[in-house]
Formats: sequence, structure tokens, C-alpha cells
Amino acid sequence: MKLARFPLPHVTPPSFRRPSCKLCGRFSLRGFVSFCRMIRIEHSIFALPYAWAGAVMAAGGLPPWDKLALLTVAMVGVRSFAMGINRIFDLPFDRENPRTAGRQLVTGEISVRQAWIFSLVMAAIFVGACAAINMVCLILSLPALIFAAVYSLTKRFTAICHFWLGATLGLAPLAGALSVHPESLGLGPIMLFFAVTFWVGAFDIYYSFQDYDFDVAFRLCSVPALHGPDTALAIAGFSHAVTSIFLLLTGLAAGLSWPWYVLWAGVSLILFWEHHLMRPQDLSRVNMVFFTLNGIISPLVLVGVILGVVL
Repeated sequence: MKLARFPLPHVTPPSFRRPSCKLCGRFSLRGFVSFCRMIRIEHSIFALPYAWAGAVMAAGGLPPWDKLALLTVAMVGVRSFAMGINRIFDLPFDRENPRTAGRQLVTGEISVRQAWIFSLVMAAIFVGACAAINMVCLILSLPALIFAAVYSLTKRFTAICHFWLGATLGLAPLAGALSVHPESLGLGPIMLFFAVTFWVGAFDIYYSFQDYDFDVAFRLCSVPALHGPDTALAIAGFSHAVTSIFLLLTGLAAGLSWPWYVLWAGVSLILFWEHHLMRPQDLSRVNMVFFTLNGIISPLVLVGVILGVVL
């Protein structure tokens, strides 16, 4: 199976007036929106429900609201840090890739200096929130930041990059559990860690079909570029099957009741539908697969955990 090739000319980014907000200057709504667009704030829906699910499993019900609030701040902080670092590290490639020519660092809408300041501020917010949660979370905050930052470099040397990203998001349920019970980590959140790792790895492979030609030309190590579209599609399908298995094991390990298994069956059907819709030679539905369907899955998992614990 071959993907349609596209030319890879050097892209001259369009010029933008920089937003008046320079992170250390006066507030600007336009500047705030620019940073939200840079980190794709709407994609927080992928990780946050899993952090809350881990907290619910550890608490055996709804955890204290102050813990949930601090956990939410920490998750937004670390994700924003990771996205900022990713944009900085990937800037040389983003300048050459037609798909990413409109990103804020490429166009100059946000400067590299601003991106660094933003990322470091988000890292500080994350560490501060972890410190306020408990000592275990504080101790683990630095390794978590390093792990998240290293992902941005993995595509340069290994096809495991998709699953490294998955593991980065997979830390969410572990973080949620540790925020409630730092002295122990239940098997349920651990199973959910593996489910999220394979789930994200699969849809990141789908997403990377868009950059197949670019990755081949620049010798980047995405699964499609290294192993071809057919093998990549098979690996993504296998990863979705493994996701379903680990979600089932999550319910068994956490002792969740019957509502979890109903929603688990629904999530498994959505994963199957995703795989049916995704075709490397036809990328017209990639945004539906990547955001719409996956944006449904994580809230369903959270609802399933809550109902499985309280009923």
C-alpha cells in the first residue's frame, strides 16, 4: 500500500504581528489564546479523565475536592510544559513540514524565548501543585518532567516514540492514585497505565500517517516511515486490541462493578470502529478518528470507573 506523495518544499511562514503579551509584559487576550493554541489546550481531555479515574479508584469513591483541584492543576501544568518543549525541540522540522507551517513558533506569533519562559512557568506550577498534594508526588515530579520532555526527542532515533507518548499520558492514572494514597499503588491504576499507553500509541500511529512522506524524507522514526503503512496499520490495530484487554483487566484488578463492563464493551466497539475508519490511503477522516472518537473514550472510562466504584 502506498500513500499519496506530496512535495516537500521549504516553507516560508506567513508573517504575524506578535501578540502584545510577552509572558512578562501586560496581559493580552490574543497572547493568551496564542499560547492555548500552541499547546492545543483542548487535547487536555485525553489525559485529565484518566488522572481523575486513578484518584477515584484509589479513594474507593469520590476523592476530596482539594486533591482533585490540585491534581487538575498539576496535570494541566505538566501537559502544557510537555507541549511547549515539544514545539521548541521540533521547530527545525516544523519549519520544513507543510502541515505544520502555521504553528505559532514557525510563524513568529510566539517567540522561542516566550515558549521557553512559558514551559518553565508551567513546570514550576506542576512542581508546586505536586508539593501541595504530598511528598511522594513532589519527589516524582522531576522524573515526570524529564520523561515528558524526552518524548520530544524520541522520534529522531526510535519508532517506540508513539508508545513513549502513550506512557507519558499513561502516568495520569498513576498520578491520580498517588495523589490520594501515596503510600501504595493499586493494581487497577497500573492496568489503566498500560491501557492508556497502548491506546495513545495506536492513535498516534494513525496521526503520523499525515507525515509519512515528510518522515521518510527527513529520516524520522515513525512506525509508518520505518515499517510501511500496512504494517503500521496492523500494529495500531493490535495496540487497540491490547488496550481493550488492559481496560478489562483494570476493572477486574480494581474490583469494579457491572457498569464498568458495559462501558468497557462500548469503548472496545469505538476502538474497533476507529480501526475500521482509518485508512492510510484516505486521510479524510483522521481528525474524526484522532479527536472526536478518542475524545469520547477518556470520559467514558472515567464514568465507567466512577459508576463501577459507587454502584
